[in-house]
Order: sequence, then C-alpha cells, then structure tokens
Amino acid sequence: MSSIVIDSPTAEGDTVECVVRPSADLARFFTGKPFTTSYDCSIEDVPESVLVIPVLANVCPVAWANGADVYVETVDATFARALEDVKASLLEMYDFLEGGTLYAKETTTSEPLERAADASDSALLFTGGVDSTSSYVRHREESPTLVSIRGWTISPGEAGETDWQHLQNRVTGFADERDLETAFIETNTLEALDHAMLLAHYKRFVDGAWYSSVGHGLGLLGLCAPMAYARGIEDLYVAATHWDGIDLEWGSRPDIDDYVRWSGTRCHHDAYELTRQERLDAIADYVETDAPDLQLQTCNVRMDGNCGECEKCYRTAVGLRLSGLEPSDHGYDFADTEYAAIRTALEEGQWILGQDERYMWADIRDRVRETEPDSPEEESFFEWLDGADLEALVDNSEPPLSHRLFRAGARNAPTPVYNAAYPVLKSAKGGLDRVRGR
Repeated sequence: MSSIVIDSPTAEGDTVECVVRPSADLARFFTGKPFTTSYDCSIEDVPESVLVIPVLANVCPVAWANGADVYVETVDATFARALEDVKASLLEMYDFLEGGTLYAKETTTSEPLERAADASDSALLFTGGVDSTSSYVRHREESPTLVSIRGWTISPGEAGETDWQHLQNRVTGFADERDLETAFIETNTLEALDHAMLLAHYKRFVDGAWYSSVGHGLGLLGLCAPMAYARGIEDLYVAATHWDGIDLEWGSRPDIDDYVRWSGTRCHHDAYELTRQERLDAIADYVETDAPDLQLQTCNVRMDGNCGECEKCYRTAVGLRLSGLEPSDHGYDFADTEYAAIRTALEEGQWILGQDERYMWADIRDRVRETEPDSPEEESFFEWLDGADLEALVDNSEPPLSHRLFRAGARNAPTPVYNAAYPVLKSAKGGLDRVRGR
C-alpha cells in the first residue's frame, strides 16, 4: 500500500524541519532532503500539531495523486478537516487524482498564542503585483501584515539570493510607508519534493506546472501556519489570479483557498469578484487618493523592477492606461509606439500564452470597447484587438518530442535508474516546466 510517513517536526528558533518517509513506490517524488521552513519570528512555542501543517499542505496533494495514505503523530483538528474539503475540490477538478486518507495518532485544537497589543490580526500574501496590491487596497483599513515567501518563484539557496533581497527591499519599503508589519518565509519545499519527477508524471494532465495547477493555494497558505499561529493572525488573504466566470483548472481558487484553516486562522481567496482590469481600477482610485507614486512589480523576467518588454509587463502597462494611469509613473516605461510591438508579439507567437492569458487579454478587450483612444497608435491597436481571435493566440502545441520522451522515460524508469539520471533531468527542468507569472 502506498504511504507517506511524516515524522514529528523539530523546531529550533525560527526554523522547523520535518523528515518525510515515503513508501518505495513513491520515493521518486522525493529527493530525500528534510522539509525545512524558516520564519522571521520564533516558532518554538507553536504546538507540533501546527508545525506539521507546512509539510502536510505540500505533501498531501502528492499523496492524493497516487492514492496514498499519510501518517502523522499529531495534527491540528481544524486543519485535518480543511484537508478533506480541499481534497474533495481537487478530486472534482482532476480525474487523475485518486485521493487517500490522513491518519493521525492525535488531533488537537490549540489556543492561539497571545498577540502583541499593536499587532495586526490579518495578513496578506504580498508580492507588489496587481493582484496582491489590489487586495491590500481592499483591506488596508485592517493594516494587514504583508507576507512574502521564498522557495516558490524565488529559488532557495545562493541562486535566488539577489532576487530575494530585491523582493524583501520592495515589500519592506511598501510596508514602512504604510506602517505595516512584514513576515518573510523561506522554504525548501521545491527541493524536498522532486518537482522534475512530478512534472514527468503529471504535466500531461495539467495546463501549467504541478504547483501552479495543483498545489500552490494549499501549499503557500499552509507554509504560513506556524507564523500565523505565533503572531495571532486570524484572517489570511491570498489574492485571486482569476475571477468569477473563469472556470480553469488551477491550484488557487475559492473552492480551495477558502477551505484552508487551522486553529485561530481562516484563509480567504480575495477579490474573485473583480476582473484584473477592475483590480487595476481599484489601484487607480487608491493612487488618486493616497499613493500617487505607487510602483507595481509584475515582471516575468526581473525582480528589481520591470523589464517593460515581456508579455506581462506590456499587459499591465495597457491595463494601467485603460484605468486612467500613466504606466511610466508606476514602474513601466511605455510609449504609444509600443502598441505595434505588442500586436506583432501576439500575432507571431513570441510569447507562450495559456488560457488564463487569453481571458486576461479578453478582459482588456472588453475595456477597450468602452474606451476612446488617445493616439493614432492606440486607436490602431484597439481596432486590431477588438477583432482579434484570441483563442488562436493560445499555445496549444505539444511540447517538443524530446521533452515528451524524457518525461515518459522518467515515469517508467526503475527508481535506481531514474536517480542516476536525475541530474540530467533536473538540468532540463526549465524546458520541461512552464510557470507563468500573472
């Protein structure tokens, strides 16, 4: 029987570590490294039932994909119920998931630690992009703690050090201007789980990568549990990527994130009722009343500003224009002459677009149809976009044959053979994976 045993976590200072022992048939999905997550506050007083949540949140979807049971010593009773609700949503979303049962020797409900008198009781996952900034605008009266995580889009270790510093500086600057607290979390989850092997097995079933398509709503929120418990956070928000009416298979949705909870904390999938353009409208109102110099960071290429030339930068710049803002005032060098470059890139397939980007450009097109252009270049682009076949711009092509054969070989290879080939597979991961920023 397929199983995953999670040993009791150990907490020292600000770091929790947990050893995971999969059955032999599941060993290929794990690298053998213990799961570690570090916080910028002490977590030594957090109960074991909560300390185990980060690893459970990231391991359980792997178990469910293989019909495996998971065993722990103790778990927070509220989170155990949340896992059942999230599992039901994911099983309804994906046919390839099989399910599994969580077995705990003990389930507990713990009283949260006492919160400092001046500390916020809410928190928001924050990057400084459109979605998280609009969620801040919506909840700014709560003065939420801004939470940023390393180990998801920013790699752990030396490779991601510069990008992590850029993100920390940006978030800290934003927080300091508004007298907000910050929380920075670092995890090796994507190193403890063998992401390349997860892709080899499951990429054929999902639109993006394993985490974006399956695991990231539960996984990212779960990583926050010890910090939220230690700080007395009652409400934890994660900004929506999509919006009501977009029914895409995606790892962060209301029917996932809104179920995530543990003793003292409930999670919320925020602003799902607003399209991306409407979120930009909310930001524009905030700029007008409170933050004329607000800078956004959405680039798919850089973390120290915006390149201004990738699909997401151009899409954000056009959206800012349509919300009445000048992109160059908010982090995007943009001139009317660049509308032609956007059209060319879209028509010639210079960007890899999925269904979610199609919806986002359709959202822009809806606003274009209500907007008077301000220049001949803008008018020409608006006219083209109004009649463009957006579905034809989506990349529906198969990955290269070499990648498909590589994945098939990895799926079917005996574990010792796979382990020997792992360095080669890992080096190809960038070509095998596609995690699109929003």
